[in-house]
Amino acid sequence: MAQDLHPRSAVAVTHFADRLTDAVERKRSQLVVGLDPVVEQLPRGLRREAEAGRAEAASVFVRFCCGIVDAVAPHAVAVKPQSAFFEALGSAGVRAFEEVCAYARAADLLVIADAKRGDIGSTARAYAAAFVEPRGAEPPLADAVTLNPYLGGDSLEPFLTACRQHGAGIFCLVKTSNPGGADVQDVTLSGGGRLWEHVAGLVHDWGDDLVGDSGLSAVGAVVGATFPREVAEARSLLPQAVLLLPGIGAQGGAPADVAPAFAAGPAGALVSASRSVIYAVGNGEDDYRAAAGAEAQRLAREVWAVSGA
Repeated sequence: MAQDLHPRSAVAVTHFADRLTDAVERKRSQLVVGLDPVVEQLPRGLRREAEAGRAEAASVFVRFCCGIVDAVAPHAVAVKPQSAFFEALGSAGVRAFEEVCAYARAADLLVIADAKRGDIGSTARAYAAAFVEPRGAEPPLADAVTLNPYLGGDSLEPFLTACRQHGAGIFCLVKTSNPGGADVQDVTLSGGGRLWEHVAGLVHDWGDDLVGDSGLSAVGAVVGATFPREVAEARSLLPQAVLLLPGIGAQGGAPADVAPAFAAGPAGALVSASRSVIYAVGNGEDDYRAAAGAEAQRLAREVWAVSGA
């Protein structure tokens, strides 16, 4: 790994969407690489080491994810580490998550903590402090965090405060990429429309006073790339929101499916790919970093072309 695992950097107070827009323009990319380390899917040599125990697995996760960061940093604007895979390893995993986030930020990548938190009152405030508020003299753990907004507006207040005061970003689950999401999100309301469309309207309202110089809001939305028609609908419902689009690659979505999301400009949407990039090498002994870098470069170029930039 090319960098210090414990970098110190200034707390970012610039508007999140403005930082994102700058990164998109500099790198000519809208790619977010999900960091979803799973022991059974690691390259063979790392997998054998990780199978020795949770502490060993946590150490391997750091090396693997930081290797991916090194490989994709020239081609991606952000990484999206999934906290659950780290938390499953206990305290060593939580430390590993922190190290990976710090390493990615030192590599000039935005960090979107994929935590999908949602709660109220003091618990919501604690979650905001954990992910998107400065930690003393240290910067926040992440630039942005994914949230479940289905507990309503008061569950988001601490995060909206972090957006205003600390330059944080949030991505609210609106229409998720899994087929089962339709069980709840596609329910038809008595007044017409679907539940996810109502939530999209709330997300628009929550982010309306958090628009940066870029014209984009710090309050974004997660919309599955596996539902192209809904992506287009979400764009019209959320004209100022950055759409985070998971489902490209292993889940079957393709960059061409999400072209309407870029109607708000090149930085108006982010395409997220995880398994198809980080496990591009398969389970063999070849260099997983080279394979991930090549796939990230290919995907970033394809998305950039689709965006019309």
